[in-house]
Amino acid sequence: MIYLGLDLGSVTCGVSRSETGLIASPVTTIRFHPDDYDTCMDRLLELVQKEHPDQIVLGWPLLENGDRGERALICEQFGRVLEAESGVPVALQDERCTTKDSEQILIEADLSRKKRKKVIDRMAAVRILQYYLDAERSKGG
Repeated sequence: MIYLGLDLGSVTCGVSRSETGLIASPVTTIRFHPDDYDTCMDRLLELVQKEHPDQIVLGWPLLENGDRGERALICEQFGRVLEAESGVPVALQDERCTTKDSEQILIEADLSRKKRKKVIDRMAAVRILQYYLDAERSKGG
C-alpha cells in the first residue's frame, strides 16, 4: 500500500511517501502563491497520478486545546476536494507539534537555518505520515 503525507501551509505543501506502511520519507515541497490552493491542488493531482497512492494523509492543524481554527477548516475543505478530485481517500492527521519536532531534529542534525528552511515542510510531512502509520500499526496489534 502506498501512502502520501501532506503538510499544507499557506505558501507551501510538504509531501512525504511510504511504500511499506512502516517508514515515511520526504518527497518534495510544492510552492505556490499565498493561499493559491488551486495551484497547489493541480500540482498534487499530478503527483497523485504519478505516485498512485492508496491513501493520502493530510496534516490537520488543530489548536493546542484540540479545537478547529481557521487553518484546520481550510485543510478539511482542501482534503474533501482532493479526495473528490483524485478518487483517493484522504485521512486527517493531528499535526500539532510536527513542525516543532521537525525543527528540533534538524537543529540536532546541525543544519543551518537556511538549509532547515528548505526542508522543514518535507520533514513535517514525514512526521505527519509517520504519526499516522505508527497509529495504524498500533491499532492492528
